Amino acid sequence: MKTTRRSFLTAGAAAGALGFPMIAKAQSPITWKMTSAYPKGSPFYMDGPGSATDLAKRIEAMSGGRLKIQVYGAGELIPALEGFDAVRAGTVEMNHANSYFWTGKTFAAQYFTAVPFGLNFQGINGWFYDGGGIQLWNEVYAPFGMVAMPCGNTGVQMTGWFKKEINSVADFKGLKMRIPGLAGKVYATLGVDVKLLPGGEIFPALERGVIDAAEFVGPYQDRRLGLQKAAKYYYTTGWHEPATVSELLINKAAWQKLPKDLQAVVENAAAACNVISEGWCQKTNAEAMEDLVKNHGVIARPLPDDVIKALREQTAKVLAEAVAKDPIVKKVNDSYMAYKAKFDAWSKFSETPYHTKIQA
Repeated sequence: MKTTRRSFLTAGAAAGALGFPMIAKAQSPITWKMTSAYPKGSPFYMDGPGSATDLAKRIEAMSGGRLKIQVYGAGELIPALEGFDAVRAGTVEMNHANSYFWTGKTFAAQYFTAVPFGLNFQGINGWFYDGGGIQLWNEVYAPFGMVAMPCGNTGVQMTGWFKKEINSVADFKGLKMRIPGLAGKVYATLGVDVKLLPGGEIFPALERGVIDAAEFVGPYQDRRLGLQKAAKYYYTTGWHEPATVSELLINKAAWQKLPKDLQAVVENAAAACNVISEGWCQKTNAEAMEDLVKNHGVIARPLPDDVIKALREQTAKVLAEAVAKDPIVKKVNDSYMAYKAKFDAWSKFSETPYHTKIQA
């Protein structure tokens, strides 16, 4: 059958009228802004595998260029710790940080970064992806018009850097320490003067004696800040942050306008960065820890047992007080702890024997 130009155009017009356009009209890319609580160039958070910059690149690649994310480090567009308000107001569509920075907004937010003596990397991901954790996260943020999801994890962190030796609980009294989140509240019950400082301000404060101790992340990032030059005692146990989650915070109105397939792109890119970033931390921290001890005179040791016992007891009290005051905190806490009980029971048959017997 011979098809003339006129009949082809007529058929096309008819198809369009019936709701079946023959040629999809090209759409302009959607461009969003994402701020960070960390300065431009910060490894893990802003640069490298699983970072905010990496996340933005993955979203653009996976969406075929339909969704582009402009990334801004702390201080470039807004101050370091104002991401919550900026996303809430719609000034930016996204913020990349840690939810425990928002303790002044809602206590429950801290459960989605790290809980002292809580879940490790495997456990927190189980709670998030298969235990209702992400749904609760979004329930907590619903009154603020935001949604969130995990997009990174440092794994277990170090207790921190101290100018003086810690031999007992009494050594914490009057100590000035940079420490965020629930751990800061626990330390405060032992007499610590808790300070919340952005990463870039930690070294000068520690060096000048404005603070006596500081916690940041782990060997690689702590070494990069030069903390080993300001303090020599480097304590561990990971009691305060057994797995520290990076948060992708999104304005809910903007999120709901995003096509479903692009929402899926963001969710899957964030999940990829969550796993990839933790893998990066394992390698870089192992190398940095060896260097700090061998070449920088760092004294690395675990906290004394009686200190750990006191910290555990005070953690239970801080959480109990918060649960009694706020129904949403109770709801999140109950879910978290119920999942942890099951995870711990399983770990006694899986991870614990491996670490205590196979690696002994």
